[in-house]
Amino acid sequence: MTDPVIAAIEALPPLRDVIGRYQLSARKSLGQNFLFDLNLTRRIARAAGNLSSGTCIEVGPGPGGLTRALLLEGARKVIAIERDRRAIEAIQDLVEAADGRLEIIEADALNIDLASLGEGPRRVVANLPYNVGTPMLLAWLKQAEAFESFTLMFQKEVAERIAASPGTEHYGRLSIAARWRAEIFPLFDIPPRAFTPPPKVTSQVIQLRPRAEPLAEADPELLEKVTAAAFSQRRKMLRASLKSFGGAEFLETAGIDPTARPETLSIEQFCALARALDARR
Repeated sequence: MTDPVIAAIEALPPLRDVIGRYQLSARKSLGQNFLFDLNLTRRIARAAGNLSSGTCIEVGPGPGGLTRALLLEGARKVIAIERDRRAIEAIQDLVEAADGRLEIIEADALNIDLASLGEGPRRVVANLPYNVGTPMLLAWLKQAEAFESFTLMFQKEVAERIAASPGTEHYGRLSIAARWRAEIFPLFDIPPRAFTPPPKVTSQVIQLRPRAEPLAEADPELLEKVTAAAFSQRRKMLRASLKSFGGAEFLETAGIDPTARPETLSIEQFCALARALDARR
């Protein structure tokens, strides 16, 4: 027997009709690029895993393309955070069709404690606005233990920086912050033509699965401080870029070669530098 919620959602008008009815043109100031292709949105929803328990948290649902997909793929509960009043009005028919499975919060997601929303396990599934995706992810990773997974879409260049390994060109502060708290799995690309309006860049969906505990012991603020200094002069040896911390002597106390360059260090080695910095306080 067909789930009545799924039947109600499938009977809703196409997203393009919804956008026309509510004059929901994408706003550059909000980083909006709408994804209409239900095959793609359902692929993203399926990538998030079994949605039949816990809570799916979506940021920036817009006209509700991914929101529909999450519900059609069996999400027990979706909490969507949206700051655009036009989108909130446009998505009300979906709220009614979802029969209690969809809740909309009008807010800026940067100001919301996602770890307090809904019941666990919590999964964040979102086509993040390009202009705020990175700070959102870094904020969520500070509470990584509260989430089962993050299935997120970024500009491909940003996704590559998040997933980069030591010794590669994209490895840097963002890679270290993300990999320190989570395992990262690049999933698939989405071309510009799939969006309205089409962005100038390819997007990529990646999944982050929080670790039970960070990869190595370190104070997060000190880890950020030492990685910021190291990668501020990426081409220089660490004894030069970390001169303000004590240069070669500081590096040697952490067991790091002073002539090494930052992209060659593992996350564990950066954690060792953070601990050495902590020991000097």
